[in-house]
Amino acid sequence: MSDSDDQAYAGTAEGQGPVRVDEELARHLENKREELFEEFEIRDEFPPAVLSEAEARASDPEGDIEDELEERRDLRDLTTWTTDPADAQDFDDAISVEKTDDGYRLWVHIADVTHYVTPETAMWEEALERGNTVYLPGYTIHMLPPILAETVCSLVPNEDRLAHTVEMHIDDETLSHESIDIYKSVIHSDARQTYNDCEDRLEDPDAPLHEENHLAYELAEKLHEQRKEDGSLVLNPKRDRAHTIIEECMLKANKAVTHTLQWDMGVEAMFRVHPQPTPQEWNEALQEIQDLDGVSVPADSWDDPRKAVNATLEDAPGRQLDKIQWAVMKVMPRAKYMSDPFGGHHALNFEIYGHFTSPIRRLSDLVNHWIVYTDEVPEGIADLCDHASEKQQDGETCERIYKDFLEEVGLDAHAINDRGLEVVEDPDEADHTV
Repeated sequence: MSDSDDQAYAGTAEGQGPVRVDEELARHLENKREELFEEFEIRDEFPPAVLSEAEARASDPEGDIEDELEERRDLRDLTTWTTDPADAQDFDDAISVEKTDDGYRLWVHIADVTHYVTPETAMWEEALERGNTVYLPGYTIHMLPPILAETVCSLVPNEDRLAHTVEMHIDDETLSHESIDIYKSVIHSDARQTYNDCEDRLEDPDAPLHEENHLAYELAEKLHEQRKEDGSLVLNPKRDRAHTIIEECMLKANKAVTHTLQWDMGVEAMFRVHPQPTPQEWNEALQEIQDLDGVSVPADSWDDPRKAVNATLEDAPGRQLDKIQWAVMKVMPRAKYMSDPFGGHHALNFEIYGHFTSPIRRLSDLVNHWIVYTDEVPEGIADLCDHASEKQQDGETCERIYKDFLEEVGLDAHAINDRGLEVVEDPDEADHTV
């Protein structure tokens, strides 16, 4: 996607057109973005050397795939699909699932970015500097050059793509990994479905991928319930089935890779560590929740705050959900990247955890792909973790300030995220003007 303002368009939700603004308001938005990019040192444009390198590397994707077939597992006959928001621009991950005699076989296929972006390239150095993709309503600052992020690496439908696959056999009773196999592959996505598509297909027995989505949800719901039972914090109890499928499949794949990195390979990597609040902070949060009108924290759950919050959210009035979530978020330390995984991930209640499923948009995943594939840990991995954590915080702060600014000028950030943004010359055609 172009970085120019008149093409700052994030896609269109089904059945609705983009939010239209006139040129003067568009200039206000552009000026605000430039101010924020300078403040947070966010690089909006790619150096010419990086763009040239990306174009050269991506010049013959079909030839690349043909050359790679002998060295990779050919999974193109496996039913595979992506599920993303309607406005998604890059498709990092796809799934396949089958029922077995004693459980499920789940494949999570992830864009093989490291086939194109490797250490000692200008693209790699640029990705290290950027740290992640920054998503503002109606405007995206990619970590990778758009030709890679949106086209060659992206797992678009009906085209062969290079992938890094995590294949897991999951036991029906324990839901644990009976086997984990991580390898390079060639896949062919049969469909790009939105979250709405997924819900519709789950409802309609005659819809494409109905059985596949149903099986994926069956597995995901079991994984979700087990996570809650084990003490994983679930702040959004009303999440729809499509989100549940993707969240649980990605968590399972990330856990499998983290297990491999730590216990099988024994290497440093970019692990995700989430410290826990102090007992006093947790107690204050639970007391704040208990004092809300119509809300009651189960008396037998105070000793396990995560389970207490889960149980409270299940029965709390809808009007209080935001206040409960905010009471928890106020006491939660920030998660961060660390080269040593110990300390674990408090909110998820995972002993160790890391990211692997989004290498198009997160540096940690890109680096972990390289380590898994080559068993080579980039130099200065601890400093890289600190840098990625800082860039993530900068991106989130930038996004929050920009959303507040949109509200100040009368724009709905949620509507822009869902429907995109279009600049029109005639103010009479705009939904919003200055």
